[in-house]
Amino acid sequence: MKNQSVFRVGTTSYIIPADILPNVRYLADKVQDVELVLFEVDDGPSNLPSPEVVAELAQIGADHDLTYTIHLPLDLRLGADGDEKHVSLIKARKVVELTRPLNPCAYVLHLDGRAVRDLAVGDTAVQQWQADSVRALELVAEWAGGPELLAVENLEGYRLDFILPVVERIPVSRCVDIGHLWLDGHDPVPYLQAALPQTRVIHLHGLAERDHESLAHMPPEKLNPVLAALRDANYDGVLTLEIFGEADFHSSLAALKTGMEMVWGTA
Repeated sequence: MKNQSVFRVGTTSYIIPADILPNVRYLADKVQDVELVLFEVDDGPSNLPSPEVVAELAQIGADHDLTYTIHLPLDLRLGADGDEKHVSLIKARKVVELTRPLNPCAYVLHLDGRAVRDLAVGDTAVQQWQADSVRALELVAEWAGGPELLAVENLEGYRLDFILPVVERIPVSRCVDIGHLWLDGHDPVPYLQAALPQTRVIHLHGLAERDHESLAHMPPEKLNPVLAALRDANYDGVLTLEIFGEADFHSSLAALKTGMEMVWGTA
């Protein structure tokens, strides 16, 4: 959808049942950005593209005014006792170096806070996690070319303010996942409005039996206030329809178009 708003509409690299390159070819004239969802399991499956595939992705991007966001494969953290060679950092560096020729708009990442997310805000373990997370981001920022290229995503099941003490200590960007906020029963608009000055990427997806389903499941009274917040802020980053499947992709595009027509008066 080549929209008339200021942001770039994107989706994931898994819309048709094929590898990354066929998906990008399929999407090149349908969206403005593709989120490359990458994984690598030790002694198991990997979808990390070869340098030759990366070169072809770069050419497709140049030919179609298509940009890329890169989703790092593992939740980021330091190892025990501040070990800076944790597997999440090793894989993050590998992905960053591999995809650098694509000049990504952002590297989307999660911070691994599972061990402390239920502890009190002032707990010593929480404070140590915050310091370790800042250090992990500093390391990846060095490889990526600057902290502004790192987009830290909010996750479901965490306090709304959980990542704030981290992202306020280092000038990283934000990835606001609207679907995660809906999933936890929050009104996403106040959170989005507060985060927008730092936000490079927004993830949008519908809820049905689970999240990451078609945006068509979301009624206008849920979707349109989000789009109005983007309009009012002149948001010019990436809006990723974070869904997986051709039917959900097309129905999500249609729902987004309808919402934009209602909010902007155009699409």
